[in-house]
Amino acid sequence: MSEAGPLGRSRVGRPIVVILAALLVVFTALAVWCGFRARQYPVAQLARTAPRRTALMNQRIAEAARSGRTLEIDQRWVPYERVSPLLRRAVLVAEDDAFFEHGGLDWNEINASMRRNLERRRVVRGGSTITQQLARNVFLGDQRTITRKLTEAFLAIRMEQALDKRRIFELYLNLIEWGDGIYGAEAAAWRYFGVPAAALDARQSVLLAAVIINPRRFSVLAPSRRIERRVLMIAGRLHRRGALDDIQYVQAIGTPVASDTVPQPPAEPIELPLVADAVVGAPVADSDTVAAPIP
Repeated sequence: MSEAGPLGRSRVGRPIVVILAALLVVFTALAVWCGFRARQYPVAQLARTAPRRTALMNQRIAEAARSGRTLEIDQRWVPYERVSPLLRRAVLVAEDDAFFEHGGLDWNEINASMRRNLERRRVVRGGSTITQQLARNVFLGDQRTITRKLTEAFLAIRMEQALDKRRIFELYLNLIEWGDGIYGAEAAAWRYFGVPAAALDARQSVLLAAVIINPRRFSVLAPSRRIERRVLMIAGRLHRRGALDDIQYVQAIGTPVASDTVPQPPAEPIELPLVADAVVGAPVADSDTVAAPIP
């Protein structure tokens, strides 16, 4: 005869409670260890200097060596002012629309990502901010582990405390991966378009922002339908916010100007395809407004 009633249910539930308590203890200990680990990285030095080689660059070099090839790193530092404002705005829209509002972690995006991933029962959406991406690229590499993710979160908080937003964004724009061996806006602008980062036009800027989700998989020069959908979303939001005029919007979405009629961006936001946090990039935020002016 099987056990029934409150007594039986309580006996069945005890192992679950014990397991959950044990998992909580393990997670807490892991978080404490990752927080201690994050304090070992020289975050404050980033206010004055930038690394010549980041953890992600070294990881890519090692990966190339294991496959029997040599990877040449192309990274060219430029000051913040010499990056096209169009590119800066496009990257913010594509990667971290709440950059000027959060303190390193965007809890709204984290909650949305958790819900989406639980619904799909797999990781389909990441919620990394620009600060988290910078922490990962500079110090950690992109290995997909819980310890890396926790350490990245602590590092992002430290970066926000030690650096101002402008410096974080400047470092990001100069060190982000934009192709195989291509790092930073200046190297990407010259390699793909033959111009400096300061001279990028609307189409070039939006294309570069669109491929950040996985710049080694998606092509800037031969954009897939997925990338063109992202281009449409990014350009549409920039146009509605006044960052692109009508002609720039038409240029950005790749439509020739054949008449005085300018195609208008969609009235409702189009949901962009989202990618797992294992790749460099985070989803476009749901909001169509920003609390702080885009630099």
